[in-house]
Amino acid sequence: MPAPHLLVMETNTPLSGLEPLLTIEALAEYLDVPVPTIRDWRTDGKGPCAIRVGGRVRFAVSDVLRWLAQQRETEPGRAPTGR
Repeated sequence: MPAPHLLVMETNTPLSGLEPLLTIEALAEYLDVPVPTIRDWRTDGKGPCAIRVGGRVRFAVSDVLRWLAQQRETEPGRAPTGR
C-alpha cells in the first residue's frame, strides 16, 4: 500500500484525476536524504525516473513507488536481485 502522504491531493479540482508529482525537495524529504543525493542518483542513473516540466524535474508517485520496490532486499542483508 502506498504511503498515504504520497497520495494526498485535492479531489475537488479539475485536475484531481492526474497523478501527483513530487519536487526533488519533496522526494529528498520523503527519503530522508539530501537533495544533492537525489541529483547524484539521477546523474548516475540510480534514482527513480523523472519528468521534466518547464525545465523543472518532477517525480511521479508511481515511478517513486516502483523504484522503491526495486530497492527492497530479497532477504535481510541481501541486495536486490541483479545488484
